Amino acid sequence: MPKMEILQIPVLSDNYVYLVHGNASGQTGVVDPAVAGPVLAALKDKGWTLTHVLNTHHHGDHTGGNMELKAATGCTIVGPRADAARIPGIDVQVGDGDVFNLGGQKATIFDVPGHTRGHVAYWFQDAEALFCGDTLFALGCGRLFEGSPAQMWNSLQKFLALPDATRVYCAHEYTQQNARFALTVEPDNRNLVARAAQIDALRRKGVPTVPSTIGEERATNPFLRPDSEDLQQILGLSGAQVVEVLAETRRRKDIF
Repeated sequence: MPKMEILQIPVLSDNYVYLVHGNASGQTGVVDPAVAGPVLAALKDKGWTLTHVLNTHHHGDHTGGNMELKAATGCTIVGPRADAARIPGIDVQVGDGDVFNLGGQKATIFDVPGHTRGHVAYWFQDAEALFCGDTLFALGCGRLFEGSPAQMWNSLQKFLALPDATRVYCAHEYTQQNARFALTVEPDNRNLVARAAQIDALRRKGVPTVPSTIGEERATNPFLRPDSEDLQQILGLSGAQVVEVLAETRRRKDIF
């Protein structure tokens, strides 16, 4: 049995909430609980006791269940130090370079602003699991609501430095639409073409496309590939700075 068990819970229209359970300690965290009901039901089904909420950022579809879960379980709420004032019920503030210990399972914290000004990600190295909220998606990245393209690129580079086998547990099932856009800016990327076909097949069966891996994203996600000559040529930005390429890619996705 693995030391850390991850349970993916689909909620709302396209959100994913994750239960993270340490088999040795019995401690259980929930990542970005949009709503409490499905989380409490899953905990009961598994026989687990919730000890922590791990928030990546302040948006309501990531924190909406915080207070109900805290009232029901007495759990500790962990969230970004840079945006603590907007995290309901926050008890523990974390930031870049911190290590959070969930019952012996250690998560390195990354500050990854761009989508919001105070966004964090949790990387459980031993479990090869990255919980990145809305900064990185399968074949996409978050909208720049509160940050700049330069901030987003700096954040995405932190993920690019992780091992290819790292599983990317993003917070939304956006992959099929992201793939359709990605093909407009890198139509000759054979890895992307093959992956898009696989995604279509999975969604026809109602199967999640998440998690992906850093390796898959490195090869196919245009927001991680602003140095791609083919991408730059399609955008009319051959030889441009990577931040400029990322900004134009995000602009096009926003109106896609």
